[in-house]
Amino acid sequence: MRFVVDGDGSPVKKEVIQLAKKYQVDVLIVTSIDHYTTETYPDFVQFIYVDKGADSADYRIVKEIKADDWVITQDYGLASLVLPKGARVFHHSGKEYLLETIDQLLEQRYLGAKLRKAGQRTKGPKAFTAENRQEFVTQMEKLLKEIE
Repeated sequence: MRFVVDGDGSPVKKEVIQLAKKYQVDVLIVTSIDHYTTETYPDFVQFIYVDKGADSADYRIVKEIKADDWVITQDYGLASLVLPKGARVFHHSGKEYLLETIDQLLEQRYLGAKLRKAGQRTKGPKAFTAENRQEFVTQMEKLLKEIE
């Protein structure tokens, strides 16, 4: 098992790394070359940088994913591609995406895009808060303790 983070815009990278250290789990962060960093990370954290492009990181994650990996992303489309491969997928809020509900989420995303294309305004995601961050950590710790 390892954490695989959709790194473009992920607000919980530091929390994932802290959890990984505590529970001795490897971390793979896949992100655009636009987010290249020279920051030093522990040996259990690996970065893969991909070319610029809307879905470049997603495609690379799909290529890299293994059964039992835990993917952290807010992208329903990516979740729908890695769930059938046996990965567990979590939103930054800590909520888990499931095979049983992913089609409904994709349908909602499609309908929202259709409305926006027709000129209607739709609500975007709420701002990520300190409470959201703590909820993510709490949920992940609960699940990690269950598999110890």
